[in-house]
Amino acid sequence: MKSILYPVLALTLASCGATAPEGRPVDRQPGITPDYAGVVIPPNIAPLSFAIDDGADESYAVFASGPVSISVKARRGSVRPSAAAWKKLLAEARGDSISVIITSRPGGGEWVRYAPFALHVASEPVDPYIAYRLIEPVYSLWNNMGIYQRNVANYDQTAIIENRMSGKNCMNCHSFCMQDPSKMLFHMRETYPGTIMVDGQEIEKLNTGTSETISPLVYPSWHPSGRYVAFSVNQTLQSFHHNDRNRIEVFDGASDVVVYDVERRQIVTTSRLFSPDAFETFPTFSPDGQTLYFCSATARDMPHSFKDVKYSLCSIAFDAVERTFGDAVDTLYNAAADGRSASFPRVSPDGHFLLYTLSGYGNFSIWHADADLYMIDLSDGVIRPLRAANSPEVESYHSWSSNSRWIVFSSRRGDGLYTRPYIAYINGDGEASKPFLLPQKDAGFYHRFMKSYNIPEFITGPVEASARRLALAARDSEGTDLTFIMK
Repeated sequence: MKSILYPVLALTLASCGATAPEGRPVDRQPGITPDYAGVVIPPNIAPLSFAIDDGADESYAVFASGPVSISVKARRGSVRPSAAAWKKLLAEARGDSISVIITSRPGGGEWVRYAPFALHVASEPVDPYIAYRLIEPVYSLWNNMGIYQRNVANYDQTAIIENRMSGKNCMNCHSFCMQDPSKMLFHMRETYPGTIMVDGQEIEKLNTGTSETISPLVYPSWHPSGRYVAFSVNQTLQSFHHNDRNRIEVFDGASDVVVYDVERRQIVTTSRLFSPDAFETFPTFSPDGQTLYFCSATARDMPHSFKDVKYSLCSIAFDAVERTFGDAVDTLYNAAADGRSASFPRVSPDGHFLLYTLSGYGNFSIWHADADLYMIDLSDGVIRPLRAANSPEVESYHSWSSNSRWIVFSSRRGDGLYTRPYIAYINGDGEASKPFLLPQKDAGFYHRFMKSYNIPEFITGPVEASARRLALAARDSEGTDLTFIMK
């Protein structure tokens, strides 16, 4: 991106209704919350609202790029540009940068003008919607939850489905085929159990438990053709630490990987993915559909040896025509040999990179404070941490935008308790920019909102299937039974 100049003249350019005082220049940037200073943003993002952290009663912010300038007077210390002015500014700054200059009067004294900071605007847009589940952070209370979709260009959030419509049950693992909102699935547990499959206007409920598998289907990943979905089957347990930085421990007593054939309604697998000697989980297909990646660990006596379970990144070939698997499992990264454990592998839609989470042990890393994001370049196997995106707190679940230039991931960096959605730009070398928190209309929203954002997934448009039809399918359908085939 181009370098940026910060002329004082920006303070006197045409504004959107407020004129900032000149102020005495000071050689430091202001603190703002959320911290958007220096981030890369897409050209189709909602206005960034933020609070100025100097306690001033009066403040102004001037956003400028080329001939376009917005001057905004803070309200109760919070800045939010108007939607129309912000859209014009992003269009001007696309592929370049926006200068932000804040003038403030801390303590009611003299006006000061802080050193400017930049907002870099990428050329590439981000997918227009993010789907996520909202849930209490303890994962033992799910009386009030739902799966929602957020328009990233504004602040509009709508419910895909809420569990008040389905007996206050648990719903989880929403997944989309290649970011397509018309082709999705999610699970319901306890009341009205089953997997809800959506294909355009068709909605089907599946009974995914079989006598041959240890559980109903769990963590999904669509084949790009839409014909198959890879799942794990897991005997999952949860416990709580009395005195540990990692408050909650979730682990598997056993797990396998299978592939569901959407057309034949059959579960197929191979002994190389379905072995009592290994814990296999978190499958994900490559964008060409020819490779199935997954995590695998040597089986241990659980729960006594839960800290000894360390998952490596593996792969196996998949033939979508013959529904067959390769003769051997390849190890992409032997994390166990490094004393680490990998989870949540996700391949970029262009097939160049594999993003995953790395922590000290186990596979359910969303409560492991040491969990960070790592990237593998699939062309040469080089692995590196996403240093700009990581923090001292948890980075866990993540997904790609369809153009492979953006990721959204959940992080507890704000307070160590709630997961929030962060977005980061990924350049052509697989390097991340400083991430930014999904903007909200109110800068203080995340301080008051008492739910976690779970499984953020980019989608290319809104889910059109109505919540009522989804709930009726769960409540009124007996569900379709599946058959099991070992290849």
